[in-house]
Amino acid sequence: MSLAGKTAVVTGGGQGIGRGIALRLALLGADVALFEVNAKTAEATASEIRTLGRAALALPVDVTDLDRVTAASREVAEKLGRFDILVNNVGWTRNEPFTVNQPETWQKVLALNFLSVLYCTRAALAYMVPSGGGRIISIASDAARVGTPREAVYAGAKAAVIGFSKSLAAEVARHKITVNVVSPGTVDTPLIRGILAPEQIERRVKANPLGRLGAPEDVANAVAFFALPESGYITGQVLSVNGGSSRLG
Repeated sequence: MSLAGKTAVVTGGGQGIGRGIALRLALLGADVALFEVNAKTAEATASEIRTLGRAALALPVDVTDLDRVTAASREVAEKLGRFDILVNNVGWTRNEPFTVNQPETWQKVLALNFLSVLYCTRAALAYMVPSGGGRIISIASDAARVGTPREAVYAGAKAAVIGFSKSLAAEVARHKITVNVVSPGTVDTPLIRGILAPEQIERRVKANPLGRLGAPEDVANAVAFFALPESGYITGQVLSVNGGSSRLG
């Protein structure tokens, strides 16, 4: 199983889940471009990819800016020659009750978790449709599938990603483009450690049948499955990566 000769774009690829995904795709033979606002972490991941013998671009991209996303996608196609795989990984939330959330928080959550998927997917399709194939993989959350208190807007945004992806999968299948979703439970990343209190993390670990949080590599392996040629007959699907947990809280 190989992604040799393919080029992938990973949004938010500088750290956490995105870094794990970018490295996994590179290990499978793909060249990788990172759309990332943090130039330092993006370049660090790109350097790791280059040590694996693959080409890498660290591009400063605000994925909530359609014009910037479009320009960066053009740069990927020009410098790496192709645009075969898109991983919509960027996400953000704030852990607080909906009655406390302010409208500016809603806008940020919706922009980073849903609008960014629309923008990056539209840009990617401009290259995938003419080339006659591609893979679009978006990272949702099991918050969208089972709900989670204190993250209502985030859960709604991720549910939108699932509905969009299932609909788009049917729309672009004739172009041999597959569209799938990876839906993690709680993954141990700096973002999660900054959002959840220690007691909340402990509760989630205790409630998990496998007795641990997810790791970025767990999500990366699921993304790699959807990216590989061997999964070419699978589209419009949602794969939970959650250690068997059926709830969040």
